[in-house]
Amino acid sequence: MFEQIVVFVVIGLILYLFIDGRIRYELVSILGVLVLSITGVIDPDEAFSGFGHPAVITVASVLVISAALIKSGIVERLVVLFDGKTESVRLKIMGLMVVTALLSAFMNNVGALALILPVALRTAKDNKLSPSKFLMPVAFASLLGGMVTLIGTPPNLIVSGYRYQVSGIPFDFFAFAPTGIVMVILGIIFTIFIGIKLIPHRKAKDKDGFFNIGEYLSEVVITDQSKMVGKRIRDFYELFKLEVDVLSIGRGKSKIIVPKPNEKLMSGDILIIKMDSLGLTDLINRTGMALRGAKLDFVESVPFLKSDEFSLVEVVLRDDSLLIGRTAVEVKMRNRFNVNLVAVSRRGTLSIGGLKSFRFKAGDILLLQAPVTLLQDIYHKLSCLPLAERSVNISIDAKKLKQYLPIGLFILGIILTTLGVMPVQIAFSAVAILLVITKSITLREFYEAIEWPTILLLGTLLPLGVALQKSGASDTIAAMLVKISTLVPMNWTLVILMIITMALTNLISSTATAVLMGPIAISLAEYMGVSPDPFLIGACIASSAAFLTPIGHQSNMLVMGPGGYKFTDYWRLGLPLSILIVVIGTPLILLLWHF
Repeated sequence: MFEQIVVFVVIGLILYLFIDGRIRYELVSILGVLVLSITGVIDPDEAFSGFGHPAVITVASVLVISAALIKSGIVERLVVLFDGKTESVRLKIMGLMVVTALLSAFMNNVGALALILPVALRTAKDNKLSPSKFLMPVAFASLLGGMVTLIGTPPNLIVSGYRYQVSGIPFDFFAFAPTGIVMVILGIIFTIFIGIKLIPHRKAKDKDGFFNIGEYLSEVVITDQSKMVGKRIRDFYELFKLEVDVLSIGRGKSKIIVPKPNEKLMSGDILIIKMDSLGLTDLINRTGMALRGAKLDFVESVPFLKSDEFSLVEVVLRDDSLLIGRTAVEVKMRNRFNVNLVAVSRRGTLSIGGLKSFRFKAGDILLLQAPVTLLQDIYHKLSCLPLAERSVNISIDAKKLKQYLPIGLFILGIILTTLGVMPVQIAFSAVAILLVITKSITLREFYEAIEWPTILLLGTLLPLGVALQKSGASDTIAAMLVKISTLVPMNWTLVILMIITMALTNLISSTATAVLMGPIAISLAEYMGVSPDPFLIGACIASSAAFLTPIGHQSNMLVMGPGGYKFTDYWRLGLPLSILIVVIGTPLILLLWHF
């Protein structure tokens, strides 16, 4: 009994901290494992045994393969080919959702969304519509697509592992496909005919993107009498205690984009600076510089903010970004990454001043000045997604046939897994290694593709499932559900399980939900004396149905800023979609997977 109490307390603590969000998910799960080990609920030798679970190596391999596919350009070509020219908004949304779901079925959900997000934004802009009409459907499609295959989302792999424990046979690669495909089709049809009317209309992007910072940009000149002649940019603060963001310097016929703090200023230099009106007046009075003209229009100023070497880019922060909870000064963005932070947009609210003390959150949209050659590296290191498309050359060259190798190896891995020649973790880890050996991806890219917070979370959550089973906590919960099931038909037990799972997955990660609900599903089947398959499939489907909140899945959080959504916007489309999945999914699961 003591062990069960400890397990329930640890689960309660983990759920609270997950929902609270102030401590990162993977740190919370590590804390949970340590408590279970210290209290003796699990053996210390089992504390980190989760890292040896097939799901962990499979997820890591899929991340590597996804990175190689994106690098090859094959996936982007698919996106271009599916980008139709129809004038119907409904058909455009349907096309975006279909492509997203298709990609998400075979690669990382967020990776699929990263490819489609810029296309959706461009489509909204071309049709002069708010991005809010496009982005929520695309995010939800990435979740629906994950229901289709074994590798579509980590919960499928986790639940498959639980099935292997009780039957010695994991789920096949396409075991989820009959149910998942129906869910995808129903979700897309519902969204384009009914759901589109439920999505809140938010203000469309300005013609300049998410940022209209023209009113904060000014053009000043260093006069002969200015106190800044011969001084460095950093001296604005050191001598005058003025925080001046110098975005570029015009010097004769040349221009310096993102000048360094030690750059010396000369008489005649023309500076593009970012500052509010009160600060600008103080700057002019105290330094003797002259205001060259009226405040700049953002479009007019763009040529002064970018060049062949430097670009002005908009990015959205993922929830695993190293910026989360920190400021630009703490991260040393300028020195470490050669990036200049121009502005931040959070849920439609623009922040220009005081960015040195601005603490970032997941979903924030950043306007950055950055070197063109380092953009891809910056996107990876900062864990952010660009909101503009990369140009894609769809011509086929015989010399470029090597770029088709990743998709060929990936398909081979799927075939070997489907035919039962190799377990999924062996086939896909072999593909990942072959991608490095064939130089389709570098060793550095191999390690960078693996989302280590995700691996840590998965590896430390799995022992929690062991604790649930070992302590009998899953049996206790299952017994309570069985008592409830005596009041309703057996089929309703599956409905209750799916509703509980959906409630959890919208508050914590889908991975954590699958770890918790998998053992409960098995115990429930044992108590009722039926096959666990319907309950396990139901837990998988429900774990992916995180449609009610932005915190339920990273895909939802990533579109929150670009779509201008509020926290309460998601349930308007998410609730009827969740109900549809339960109402249609339950009889479908029972039709395909008998008790």
